[in-house]
Amino acid sequence: MAQIITIANQKGGVAKTTTSINLSAALGKLGKRVLLADIDPQGNSTTGLGIRAADKKQLKITSYDVIMGSARPRDAIIKTKFDNVWLMPATQELAQAEIRLISKCREDDDNKTIQLRKAIVQIKDDYDFVIIDALPSLGVLALNTLAACDHIIVPMQCEPYSLEGVAELFATIKRVKRSTNKSLQILGIVFTMTDKRLMINRDVMKTIRRQFPEDALFATEIPRNVKIAEAPSHGEPILYYAPDSKGADAYLKLSKEVLKRLK
Repeated sequence: MAQIITIANQKGGVAKTTTSINLSAALGKLGKRVLLADIDPQGNSTTGLGIRAADKKQLKITSYDVIMGSARPRDAIIKTKFDNVWLMPATQELAQAEIRLISKCREDDDNKTIQLRKAIVQIKDDYDFVIIDALPSLGVLALNTLAACDHIIVPMQCEPYSLEGVAELFATIKRVKRSTNKSLQILGIVFTMTDKRLMINRDVMKTIRRQFPEDALFATEIPRNVKIAEAPSHGEPILYYAPDSKGADAYLKLSKEVLKRLK
């Protein structure tokens, strides 16, 4: 039975999708069967695993159809060319799900936030991990990703507004635990795009470490790295695009730390 992990932060630009793609690829490299579910209408996890814009137009079934209940999850899943990694793709059509879920489940507030969970239950025995790339918001779709998972990983960029965004996310997680997902746990916060040459980076990291217990933070930090930035345009995770880079090493270390925490 899969461990289901949502990569979440309502603040954009914190390497959420980058972490979703590269953690999935790293776990696959370690021999784990991984499904990456793209639940972001931007579809960047989909393109980051090699499905180009032109290819997206040919997709007949996506995460939108799964969440709306018009298709079975297995029918939406694509085997990627990367070791042990499967993909439930997303297109811009997914943006319509916010409005349609509210309309469809008007009489039941909880029901509109558990559509993804109902879908993942059908396929969780097929994988060791389901990684969910959540969109950067706290709307209905994002709540679906929190209701569907066992654990959350929070990517955090070391910049002044990070704490404010994480505080809002944690408040939402508490509400989800009270309503639709009592077993929801935060697996950890991971610092992304770090550059310790910058004083602001060092200062923010110190502040965050003072405010959170040590076990709330992953020891692994993801550095600011040119190769990580280049990899999505080639449709490859960093472990395939530049396997000897610092970025590839960091995500492999993060995947091992994830496995250790889950034991």
